Amino acid sequence: MEKRIKGKCKYCGKEYTIGYMNKHFSSCPARLEQLTAESGKKKCGYFQLAIHPKYNKDYWLFIEIRDTATLKDLDTFLRDIWLECCGHLSAFYINGTSYEVMPDEDSFWGEPAKSMNYKLNTLLEKGMTIEYEYDFGSSTDLMITAVNYRVGYWNKEKLTILSRNNPHEYVCSQCGKPATTVCTECLWNGDNPFLCDNCCETHKCGQEMMLDVCNSPRMGVCGYCGSKIYPEQFAADTE
Repeated sequence: MEKRIKGKCKYCGKEYTIGYMNKHFSSCPARLEQLTAESGKKKCGYFQLAIHPKYNKDYWLFIEIRDTATLKDLDTFLRDIWLECCGHLSAFYINGTSYEVMPDEDSFWGEPAKSMNYKLNTLLEKGMTIEYEYDFGSSTDLMITAVNYRVGYWNKEKLTILSRNNPHEYVCSQCGKPATTVCTECLWNGDNPFLCDNCCETHKCGQEMMLDVCNSPRMGVCGYCGSKIYPEQFAADTE
């Protein structure tokens, strides 16, 4: 993408690119006011994570997650918002060790994988970047960076979305109208794969090659057609 996509801050609703959003949270008046107003008897730690595809930053997320959450909790979230299509396997890669949903204890091919039941505070540190892979066939690879860490009052929400890139605006390769579908055959061949509803019906590759346009790095891969849980457009608290 030539144009960097912006996203909304959860707290103030202002829009920034991924680079500036990362800096914004530490000085956002609305966020600082909300954190200052929090109270309770119990405190805990929170990691602020920046997440984007391994080879680009066209799609991105900022989340805050309790440090006692597990890799499995994070895996479930990533599947729910960006990835889940056919129940594929997945793995985190941290300091040379693989953490998988269904780890194989066989050490024939090297160090065996571990489970995803490890808590984040036993594996992560501020400034650390780890890798994640969903689907070992047609894989979607992500980079996850712990950009910040704070201690605050316990919140019943284990994970909070702080920002998400706005949906990309694609136009039909045939008529120039807003695109609603992506042709997986054209995507694979390097052709412009985007089509509107009308042009989709007569496209040369056939209806069976069509998937929905969606706000995810998994768009056009396998059978992915978007999240069933999270809306495409992230809404700020001010909306």
